[in-house]
Amino acid sequence: MATVAAAAGRGRDARSARVLRWSARLLVACCWCSGAIFGAYIIAFFGGAALRGEAARWNGSLANLHDPAAPLATLAIGAHFTTGGVLLLLGPLQLIGALRRRHPALHRRLGRLYVLCAGTAGVGGLGFILLRGTIGGAVMSTGFALYGALMASAAVLTYAAARTGRTAAHRAWAIRLFALTVGSWLYRMEYGAWFLAIGREGHTPDFRGGFDQAMAFLFYLPNLAVAELFVRVRRSATGTATNVGVAAVLLAATAFVASATWFFTARSWGPGIAAGWSG
Repeated sequence: MATVAAAAGRGRDARSARVLRWSARLLVACCWCSGAIFGAYIIAFFGGAALRGEAARWNGSLANLHDPAAPLATLAIGAHFTTGGVLLLLGPLQLIGALRRRHPALHRRLGRLYVLCAGTAGVGGLGFILLRGTIGGAVMSTGFALYGALMASAAVLTYAAARTGRTAAHRAWAIRLFALTVGSWLYRMEYGAWFLAIGREGHTPDFRGGFDQAMAFLFYLPNLAVAELFVRVRRSATGTATNVGVAAVLLAATAFVASATWFFTARSWGPGIAAGWSG
């Protein structure tokens, strides 16, 4: 009887591990679709406006981004946005195990580009903060500066682990880096969800309300925590309850991303892409 019970337990653990894996894959797929749309919006709207010499249009999307008297700050934030769009398009591809196994050389080349873009996005954001600050003042500048520093650090550590052949560490840092790179995209969606559910309570035009100040940190720290949880679960032999619990968190995140993507594509990203391409 004990042997039968043990076998049944192992079977449940194996099934729950499969559920966890497929939940993670579903979240990555949903993030890729959403991130691809947002990345196309960033490149079409912000990049298109810059190429046409209309960078002042950036302020219509995000206040206080462009100042003709601060060209270096414009260059820094432009680099941040452009490389950020590339990150959203490439990131999920790097997490596909079949692609890594079948085309390792392509994975390495894309990985170098991904790490370079992540480092550039982080440094570009930090440069903008140092040169101009943020509209939300010290709290927002601190939160965004920490975000840029974490992204740049994760990019370096991801690359360093790959170069030294530490495969497990490389994958762990790649997951953390991916969780950070989707932060700017989630920032938009989380604001949209708040406005729909609560209204503009806690938000002010200068981004110094209670919700604004909390969001200076909450657009990337929770994703980093979820990534860390996933990394640790993958490293250890966990039971059914843990696997199911983590899978539930991942499925809830997938539901949020899917619903928010639909809303933003219809209201903002779709029209922005059309406007950017049409000029």
